[in-house]
Amino acid sequence: MIHLLRRIKSIIPNALTCCNLLSGCVAIIMAFSSTEYFGSLTGAQWAYIMIGCAAVFDFADGASARLLKAYSLIGKELDSLSDLVSFGVAPAMLMYNLMEQYGTYPCVEWITLMIPVCGALRLAKFNVDQNQATTFTGLPIPANALFWIGMGGFVTRYSYPGDVVMCILIILLSLAMVCRVRMFSLKFKDFKLRSNFRRYVLLLAAAVFLCIYGVAGLAWTILLYMLIAFFGRKQEE
Repeated sequence: MIHLLRRIKSIIPNALTCCNLLSGCVAIIMAFSSTEYFGSLTGAQWAYIMIGCAAVFDFADGASARLLKAYSLIGKELDSLSDLVSFGVAPAMLMYNLMEQYGTYPCVEWITLMIPVCGALRLAKFNVDQNQATTFTGLPIPANALFWIGMGGFVTRYSYPGDVVMCILIILLSLAMVCRVRMFSLKFKDFKLRSNFRRYVLLLAAAVFLCIYGVAGLAWTILLYMLIAFFGRKQEE
């Protein structure tokens, strides 16, 4: 009985990681039916929701592994593979279909493949780097996904910014994932204002952006996160 309980305990984090992966797969399927309605929501909106669910499962698998002390090398690799699908491929396919729908230049949407390629490099570097426990080197891939959800919301609410702007954003955000700039983690070790000032500022700004701009506010939140991380690094130096 004890052995069975231990076995179940060891499976829970990986099961949550698989839910992350499945959510990303569903998001990809929905991305290719972005303008069709499934119930009261479009495929694109369902894709946003499923990427959001993937983020929740991504947080839950790590939290459960720490709580249950159920760490494993397989779990670490499975987590990265799932993150690549949910936060790399899924947002890339969302942008691929968006650019195919609104773009004016032929085959311009193929540039979106830069997102999962740089995301894979980002995750590979994370797996072999022992110095990314409390800070990150480069933009975390879930933050990349949130930005593209925000851009999808921006296009829906306002207008398509044009192929040139989209290509520049894709190149910059993709390179941000593999750059060497140190970025702070959003995980709270305690709730003291002094040690979490940047986190509180970002969360407050996110709430304001979402209230004013809706889903598009996620894009502004990630841009602010990058600015805080960059200028905070300059001050520390």
